Amino acid sequence: MVQERTLPQFPVEQSKITKDEGLLLYEDMVLGRLFEDKCAEMYYRGKMFGFVHLYNGQEAVSSGVIKAMRPGEDYVCSTYRDHVHALSAGVSAREVMAELFGKATGCSKGRGGSMHMFSAQHRLLGGYAFVAEGIPVATGTAFQIKYRREALGNSNADQVVACFFGDGACNNGQFFECLNMAALWKLPILYVVENNKWAIGMAHERATSQPEIYKKASVFGMPGVEVDGMDALAVHAAATEAIARARAGEGPTLIEALTYRFRGHSLADPDELRSKEEKEFWFPRDPIKRLATHLTEQNLASPEELKAIDHQIQEMINEAVQFAEESPEPDPSELYRYIFAED
Repeated sequence: MVQERTLPQFPVEQSKITKDEGLLLYEDMVLGRLFEDKCAEMYYRGKMFGFVHLYNGQEAVSSGVIKAMRPGEDYVCSTYRDHVHALSAGVSAREVMAELFGKATGCSKGRGGSMHMFSAQHRLLGGYAFVAEGIPVATGTAFQIKYRREALGNSNADQVVACFFGDGACNNGQFFECLNMAALWKLPILYVVENNKWAIGMAHERATSQPEIYKKASVFGMPGVEVDGMDALAVHAAATEAIARARAGEGPTLIEALTYRFRGHSLADPDELRSKEEKEFWFPRDPIKRLATHLTEQNLASPEELKAIDHQIQEMINEAVQFAEESPEPDPSELYRYIFAED
């Protein structure tokens, strides 16, 4: 039998959204899914190199959290599975695809590739290849917000940071150290655990003495929330509440989103460790289909409207591929540029 935690049920009244909010979430999730599908195609066609970690299945977490934030003002910190976080944060599909192709027009100028998306304009603090590496960066960013507001008297410094990481990161020292500091100083940050049950090939239940990660928040006196990470509305509601707390100076929140990746750890992973039974439990819980059903059942959108969005997004991604293919390679004369800050 598959040993699965019961997915938490979010109160219906907290899941209500307007048509515009629903379509925004749907469009963003479809963008993430179709973009990643195209990445798989391009990788197997030899257009991308190195490790490429896709986000299929986890779209409700990225969209639910980031679309509850202020675009271009609040900060997002990602992991090596960062393409969709970048898209949700507002980085264009063209820039992300070009970065994956290693082109000069990419959001990291072709220097970062799949695991190192960055955009100062969109307050994307970066993707990080090492497990838990982004947690201290995000915590430091939250500290500077609080410092600017309280020490420097900047009343406009009310931004919030969303720090994404996986279940495997929750056994690393940075996780505990940073949660302790964030709680102690009441930093404006959301620690978002995307618990997809697997840290590469290590099953979550085999790696930690407390599989219910959200309960670890209690050690630091901060709120810990468990949410169905396959339900965009539940994630959005939990994030909205946590963001309001952070912006009001009430400190951090640990959100554990129970989710599942539909592909292997990376495109080089044959995905032979996860059982067929486990996959059959999660695949029917596709977050995009779930949101589409909600939107149509609540008369917030028609099937035709949703199909039109699907078509529009696919065209955007096809154009992004063309842009990436036609973009120039980084100039070898600039090999040492961007290593140090420039005036």
